[in-house]
Order: sequence, then C-alpha cells, then structure tokens
Amino acid sequence: MIVELGHFALILAFGVALLQACLPLIGAMKGWRSWQNVAEPAASAQFLLIAFSFGALIYAFIHSDFSVRVVYLNSHSLKPMLYKITGVWGNHEGSMLLWVLILALFGACAGWFGHGLPLRFKALVIAVQGWIGVAFLGFILFTSNPFLRLAVPPMDGEGLNPLLQDPGLAIHPPFLYLGYVGLSICYSFAVAALIEGRVDSAWARWVRPWTLAAWVFLTIGIGLGSWWAYYELGWGGFWFWDPVENASFMPWLLAAALLHSAIVVEKREALKTWTVLLAILAFGFSLIGTFIVRSGVLTSVHAFANDPERGVVILALLVFFVGGALVLYAIRAASIEAKGVFGLVSRESALVANNVLLAVACFVVFIGTIWPLVSEMLFDRPLSVGAPFFNQAFTPFMALLGLLLPVGSMLGWKRGNASRVLRRLLPLAVCALACFGLVWALQTGRSLLGPIGLMLGVWLIGGAVLDLLQRLGQKRDLRRITTIRRAEWGKALGHAGFGVTIMGIAGLMAWEKEDIRVAEIGRSYVVGAYELELQKVEQVTGPNYQSIVGSVEVSRNRREIALLQPEKRFYPVSNVPTTEAGIDYRLMRDVYVVLGDQKGPDSWVVRAYIKPLANWIWAGVLIMAVGGATSLSDRRYRVGAASAKMSDLKRGAPAE
Repeated sequence: MIVELGHFALILAFGVALLQACLPLIGAMKGWRSWQNVAEPAASAQFLLIAFSFGALIYAFIHSDFSVRVVYLNSHSLKPMLYKITGVWGNHEGSMLLWVLILALFGACAGWFGHGLPLRFKALVIAVQGWIGVAFLGFILFTSNPFLRLAVPPMDGEGLNPLLQDPGLAIHPPFLYLGYVGLSICYSFAVAALIEGRVDSAWARWVRPWTLAAWVFLTIGIGLGSWWAYYELGWGGFWFWDPVENASFMPWLLAAALLHSAIVVEKREALKTWTVLLAILAFGFSLIGTFIVRSGVLTSVHAFANDPERGVVILALLVFFVGGALVLYAIRAASIEAKGVFGLVSRESALVANNVLLAVACFVVFIGTIWPLVSEMLFDRPLSVGAPFFNQAFTPFMALLGLLLPVGSMLGWKRGNASRVLRRLLPLAVCALACFGLVWALQTGRSLLGPIGLMLGVWLIGGAVLDLLQRLGQKRDLRRITTIRRAEWGKALGHAGFGVTIMGIAGLMAWEKEDIRVAEIGRSYVVGAYELELQKVEQVTGPNYQSIVGSVEVSRNRREIALLQPEKRFYPVSNVPTTEAGIDYRLMRDVYVVLGDQKGPDSWVVRAYIKPLANWIWAGVLIMAVGGATSLSDRRYRVGAASAKMSDLKRGAPAE
C-alpha cells in the first residue's frame, strides 16, 4: 500500500509541476498577481509530494519488498541496513527520483528564501524550475518508474553492486546531486532574466548565493568520490579521468567561473551576457553528465545504466532546455547592455582571465571525454583517451590559474596598480621560488612536477594570507581582524584550499613509490623508507560477504608504526569480488597496501605504495568547501540587492 501511495504521490507531483510551470508564467506575462502567487505553494507542494514518494521507496528497500522490481534488482535481505537505504539511489530509477527530489527542493527554496525577489521575477524563476520538473518527472513516470511491481515476487533480491556498499558512497551521490542539480536554479534565474530582458547588479547578487551553494555541494561530492576511489577500488589513485568523474568535474569548473563572473556583474555591471551564458552552460553540462551516466554511450565503472533508449530521451531534454535557452539568449543578448568600463590592469580583467581559463579547461575535459564516441561514430575507429592526454592538456590551465589568483584578488576595481601589487607580492614570490629551488635540489633529477606544484601551493596560500593582511591597513592593526567580512575569509580559504590540493596532487604524482611482489609470510622487505612484513592471511565472514584478510606490519628503523589489514572480499549474492586496501593515513604520507592472489602455500601477491602528501588533496577540498560555506554565511548573501534597485524592479521599471 505504501508503494502505491508513493507512486500516486509521484503522479500528483507531475500534475502540480504542470501547474507550477504554467500558472506563474502566464501570471507574469499578464501581470496577474494572484496567478504569480501560485508559484511558491506549488513549488512547496511538489517538493513534499516527491519527498513522500522518495520516502515510500526507502520504505520498500528497508522492508525488502521484493515485489518492487527496483528493490529486487538492487537489494538483498542480508544487506546491512545502511546499504539497504543507499540502495535507493544506487540504481537508475531511484537515483532519478533523488534527482527530481533535489530539483524540487531548490524550486521550493526559491519560494521559501526568495522574499527579497520581486514577485514577477520570482514567479518566472519558479515557473522555469517547474518546467524542468515536468520534463524529468515525465521521464521517470514513462521510462524509469521506480514503483513497478513484479507479477511473481521472488524470495530474495539480487543485491547491490558491492562497490557501492561503502559508507563513502552512502553520502557521495546526495552531495553530488545537490551540486549539479542545484545548478538548475542558476539556469532558472538566467532564463527568467532573459524573459524580462534585464540583467543587473541586483540579479547578480540574487544568483550568487545559489551558485555558491551548488558549488560547495559539488566540491564536497567530488571530493568524497575521489576519496572513495582512492581507498575502495584498490588502484591506488585518486582521479582516473573516467567519463563519470568528468561529468561532475565539468559543471564544477563552469560553476566556479560563474561565481567569479557574477562578482563582476554585481560590482561593475559588466560581463552580463557572459555570466548569463555561463549559468545556462553550467546546467547544460550537468545534463550532459546525466546523459553520460545513464545512456551507456561511454563505458564507466560508475555508470548507473546502459540503456541507449532512455539516453536518447535525456539527450532530447538536454537539447530542448539548453537549445531553447540559447535561442532566447540570442534574441535578448543585444538588450543586456554592459555598463561597466574597466582598464586592462584591473580586478575585472583578472576575473575575465580566470573565467577564460576555467571555461577552456572545461572544454578540454569535454573534448577528451567525448572524443572516443566521436571517433567511433565518424571514423569507425575505436580509441580511448586516458590520463596522459588530460594531464598534459588540462594541467597548464590550472597552473596559470594558480599564478593569476593572488595577483587578481589584490588588484583594485576598474583600474588597478600592477606595480604596487607586485611589490607587495615580491617577498612571497621569493619564498615560492626558494621552495621550488629547495625541493628541486632535494629530489635530484626527477621531474619538475613536484617543485612546481609546491611552489604554486606556497604562492596561493601565501597570497590568500597577504590578501587578508592587506585588509588590516598599513599598520597591520590586528584589532581590525574582526571587521573583515566573512566573504573575504571565504575567498581566502577557497584560494588557500586550492593551493593545498595542488600541493597534494603534485607531491603524490611526483614522488609516489610503488612495489609489486610475491610476499612470503614472515619475510620482511623494504619499500622506500619502510619495512613491510606479511604476518598472516586468514578468512573472515562478514554480514553478506566472505573475506580473505592479510595482516601487514609496517615498521621504520625497526619500530612498528602500523598494522594494516588489506582484504579481498567476495559477495556470493552478486558473485563479485572487491578489494579493500589497508592504509596508514599520516599528514605527510600514506602507506597503502593491497592484497592480491595467492601464489603458494605461504605467499601472496602484495602491492605496496608510499604516497607522499596524499591527504593534502582532500584536506584542500575540505578547506575550499569550508571557504564557500563561510562566504555563504556572509550577511550580504542573506539580504537583497540595493533598495533602490529593488524598488525599481518592484515598480516594474522597463528593461534597459
């Protein structure tokens, strides 16, 4: 009965979404306030109905209702409760329901927290969000219904993919969806502004907190996914340029560009058309990611589905929403006149360069991701594009971005003084170059990647600190530290976190040590500065798996520092083996051990890695996310734009 109610609630949500899409839009066009006022309650009702529907699906998974097809295919009675719940979004149908739930949540939040928005504009935003909801609710109901019943319920289910049975994967998809589905509200703001034909500093101030919130969630989601791949897949890497990884990374790059571009619109009323275009493209790349994950056109370990027919429907929705927005953009672009004028040396110019680097980096990743598909379709030549291409094509843009950030953040608006900024940064530049020289001397003869990465990290972190010190005045009065706005603290943390992540990536890629051998029980061997000894291997029975667990002692200078227990798990229900790495996490390095196949009565293949600065990667991601959240807590993000602009909009001032 609960399942049927969930299905009925989803159908009702589809009907409410139609009302949300049509009535406020007509009301805005006709100037009927009563119809515009429908927007907020309709968005709230749609969210509550989808939330109930999602809760009904969770109920079916918790109670192992195998008469529901998606439960049968993705759950099992022996699964731990955590993975029964996460099984809800560990498949195509359930994850699409989570997708529309978050879509509806952002639409409802626009109604709940958009009290400072003019009524007509708010109605347009929620109506556009409603049209996206109509499209994807229709897609779920007609092609991906999670509430389909089986005529003959089986006794038990087929179980969830063992790779997804991990606490990291329990929270990774919701954060990721909050990020790239959250970009839908930025798209709705952009389309609403194009309908009105008006983009100004007030609009930029309204759209920035939504962009920042989506970017923070996406940052956390990508970081969690990277960390999961590092410790769970047993490959020893943190990023593989997999198509699904790229699918979330591309919107992140464009969201970062949108965030910086909106600052220029708010401060100087420049880059208006570019900012609106970024808002459209950021959500467009989110839809491209949805297509990649679910169509099966590109092979990925993370893919939810391999169904080209449903992929074609998602592609059609992508063309409709992005294509329609771009047509409207082309019609209205001439009316969105930029007012601000700025010099070549200014913070605006630095932000333009920042935008160009991020956007070009995004399109480099996009080309590398889809090129195998293009090659096979046009040239009938299957090929793969791997890490070497992405590393060589993508890295220079991030290096240039790292060099630019401290300089750009300290330049003045409209017309900056480059010589004064460079004088302030000169001691930092000397320190960064000294770091480069020291690391180069210590590593003797290896690649430039490590020294350059650490130099960039010092440059970015030091630049963030200098930017804050600059705000204390020439006398460096520490009592003024409490007067620094949270947005400035957030910017400094975000840039510093980027620097920490660069240092972690560079250190790991430049100085990692790898050892693969057949290890005999009781015989120690040396890997880098550490001694490893496989002490024993035993069989262990888990809640829904059988495991072979090794015990590896890690010592240094004959002193034990860790006892690692790498595992090889086998899940009988799914008939799938998995690898669980044993990792000794430390600030400056990780010791990473993976147990392989048995080669003799007392010998096993063991892969061991020494990974310098590995944890700095995720520490930097966390610092970036904290920086974004700190900026979001700034009071300026919780209030409307200037009252004069607000009153103009509320009076229905004509578009410029």
